[in-house]
Amino acid sequence: MWFSKSTEEIIHELSVNPETGLSTAEAQARLEKYGQNKLKGKPKKSTLELFFAQLQDMLIYVLLGAAVITIAVGEWVDAIIILMVVFLNATIGVIQESKAEKAIEALEKMTTPRSLVRRDGEVREINSEDVVAGDIVILDAGRYVPADLRLIESANLQIEESALTGESLPTEKNAKDLHEDPKTPIGEKSNMAFMSTLATYGRGEGVVIATAMETEIGKIATILDEDIDSMTPLQKRLEELGKTLGYIAIAITVVMLVIALVQDRPLFEMFLTAISLAVAAIPEGLPAIVAIVLALGVTRMSRINAIVRKLPAVETLGSVNIICSDKTGTLTQNKMTVVKFYTAGNLTNVATEGRSFAAKNTDEKELIRSFVLCSDATYENGKSTGDPTEVALVVLAEKYDMERRKLHKEHKRVGEKPFDSDRKLMSTLNQDENGYRVHTKGALDNILKISSTALVDGKVVSLTEEMKEDYLKVAEKMSDDALRVLGAAFKATNSIINSEEMEEDLTVVGLVGMIDPPRLEVKDSIAKAKGAGITPVMITGDHKNTAVAIAKELGIASSLEQSITGSEIDELSEEEFLRKIKNYRVFARVSPEHKVKIVKAFQFHGNIVSMTGDGVNDAPALKIADIGVAMGITGTDVSKGASDMILTDDNFTTIVHAIEEGRNIYNNIKKSVIFLLSCNLGEVVAIFLAVLFNWPLPLLATQILWINLITDSFPAIALGIDPGDKDVMSKEPRKPKDSFFAHGAGQRAIIGGTLIGILTLVAFYFGLAEFGYSLNSKDIPEHVVTNARTMAFVVLAGAQLFFSFSMRSMHKSVFRIGLFSNMYLVGAVILGFILQLGVITIPVLSNAFKVQNLSVYDWGLVMLFSIVPFIVNEVSKSFMKESEI
Repeated sequence: MWFSKSTEEIIHELSVNPETGLSTAEAQARLEKYGQNKLKGKPKKSTLELFFAQLQDMLIYVLLGAAVITIAVGEWVDAIIILMVVFLNATIGVIQESKAEKAIEALEKMTTPRSLVRRDGEVREINSEDVVAGDIVILDAGRYVPADLRLIESANLQIEESALTGESLPTEKNAKDLHEDPKTPIGEKSNMAFMSTLATYGRGEGVVIATAMETEIGKIATILDEDIDSMTPLQKRLEELGKTLGYIAIAITVVMLVIALVQDRPLFEMFLTAISLAVAAIPEGLPAIVAIVLALGVTRMSRINAIVRKLPAVETLGSVNIICSDKTGTLTQNKMTVVKFYTAGNLTNVATEGRSFAAKNTDEKELIRSFVLCSDATYENGKSTGDPTEVALVVLAEKYDMERRKLHKEHKRVGEKPFDSDRKLMSTLNQDENGYRVHTKGALDNILKISSTALVDGKVVSLTEEMKEDYLKVAEKMSDDALRVLGAAFKATNSIINSEEMEEDLTVVGLVGMIDPPRLEVKDSIAKAKGAGITPVMITGDHKNTAVAIAKELGIASSLEQSITGSEIDELSEEEFLRKIKNYRVFARVSPEHKVKIVKAFQFHGNIVSMTGDGVNDAPALKIADIGVAMGITGTDVSKGASDMILTDDNFTTIVHAIEEGRNIYNNIKKSVIFLLSCNLGEVVAIFLAVLFNWPLPLLATQILWINLITDSFPAIALGIDPGDKDVMSKEPRKPKDSFFAHGAGQRAIIGGTLIGILTLVAFYFGLAEFGYSLNSKDIPEHVVTNARTMAFVVLAGAQLFFSFSMRSMHKSVFRIGLFSNMYLVGAVILGFILQLGVITIPVLSNAFKVQNLSVYDWGLVMLFSIVPFIVNEVSKSFMKESEI
């Protein structure tokens, strides 16, 4: 705990003289012993390793099994098609995964290239990779910190640590401070400086206490480098489905062989029949169709400013019921803004949308003028430089038509007394119309201590105790509202005075209250999310009161009791924290480790958690969350590399839109899956019943493969891009344990599939009956069987194509949704019939698939059979209760 030790203890422990620094020889020895000051990552997988990793999936095993089966049948073309599907899926996975895991590389880029250190009694600039523990590092404004330091000297030093803490304001540093509490948050360790943070003001010196992976940034890198093998709900569903289908295929083969023995059929013939049934049980195109639907979903998401880095994340969004959001830059605008100011007796609220105003009186003009002339920040054409607090003051002046450039030109600065963390004041001496004027800004209580008069209605009057109490009451009220308060004062003088005389007998003008305000559109988005059963949670490195104030305004929290700080989390046991996690909506002053702990706690209760953020400190939680969402504009490369999705507009509202899109995409994938399984069930029913009752086979394996890979695929894809349900955000999030077959989907699949299978057999029966044969007839001529199989083949395909319309909703009639509201599906069905007609009428194809052209009567009959499952499913929806729709 370096922050709890004095500088003397630190120097002694690290064996270094701060006046001379380390010797070159000692630095080299330490470098050889402890290694370079650079972050290390795990070895990257080769493209080949990534490719084979994509094959470690049960559904892929089933597909490969189907390829083996088709080769056994002798259908090499179908085997090649299946293998191409496998290759396509694996290639897509490799492309997606190769784009991921860039966080460590980004962290490495964040380490500074050059650093100032004291060695052999002189200051040298060296590569930051060569910095070692014990080095004395010199810091000044604009220089990055090369390693974790314990400060030994500081002069008005301020360091911008938002990447680690999430706070938008620079942190004041003081080498003399000591922190005895071992659980002191990073943002409050005022005697420390951390790797990759930026010094924005003042100067300082520090001794290196940690380098490389031992730094705070290094600890984050370690977390990011851990392998996390958690699967998304969709991946889990598909894995379960793949296993089930695999077991079904094996069971079918065994059952067929048993039946063969019982019926005394030729074993080889029954083996081929078993292969047909196994092929019927496997939806060969499913993995490819799911990948295509997800890819199309990714394209749609990009149009609403959400870039998805990992395909399954699209679906995961639809399951999210907890959004853990960083405050700064995500819920807020990431810029300090003056929202109130007070002059004697007058409190003014400032609109935040950037309108121009006119100052109501002299007091307001003088207040704004003093703040601007006592600031070094600039703001022109929407671009700013300098301290965020001072930028806010300059922006305030712009709103009141008081340009910073003009004021500084008219009132040239001739002297100043810089800000000091002990005084908490800054003063400047500027030329004025009648001589000179001192302008002072800083902590209000300190301003009041050095003031003897006040500006009231344009006149300077004596500052009474009653007036002091009024100023302090207003300041206290602003502080209660989580506003940062700054006071301003001035003093006229006839001549240039020294800095010691500047802060005496001043005239109080007033004070301002500022905050990093919420984004204007976020409140409505949070209300929409809550209406959809999603709980928004704020996680921030900022102070508790500030965080709660923002959370209350946005509707995230309703009271202070719903908040907890990082140090309070540390006081709870793991069991107690897990039990109480549901009570909190705001987590303040937290470290990266706390963020991970919070996300895991929510996940422990079965929640699907989304984590949003933009800083390095957010990266571990982004990676551990079910879906990590990084900010595209303000986000660091580290946070983007650790995320599943990036928002190009940094807008919380986009997250809600993305969740809505994710829900619709999952529903569409579910439609595709249920549709395909209904179709495959129909095939299994037709063949299984034929085998069970010792009838001729109504379909051949090649015919089944054609329907599974070609005819079914286009409607399945079209269902995958079905227009979204307008009511999807009025429902609770999908429960993580809900299967594809929940809420009646399984029953519909079984009813639809069974109907399709029976009607296929009926068509086969009518095809035989035309020539005077029945299902139990022996020695049926080949042309009769071919005619009957052709009718069964057309009914199976046609019934599935018509049935796809009914699958657009499990509860709403397709006529209520709009039969032509998905023209892709209409086109897919038409294409399916054209392909089916081509197979039957084109000689080369008809010979390959052992089918023949049908008579007009037969076409009419098969089309009538084909539309029955669609009609039955649509009619059944009309009997459902309105509450189920």
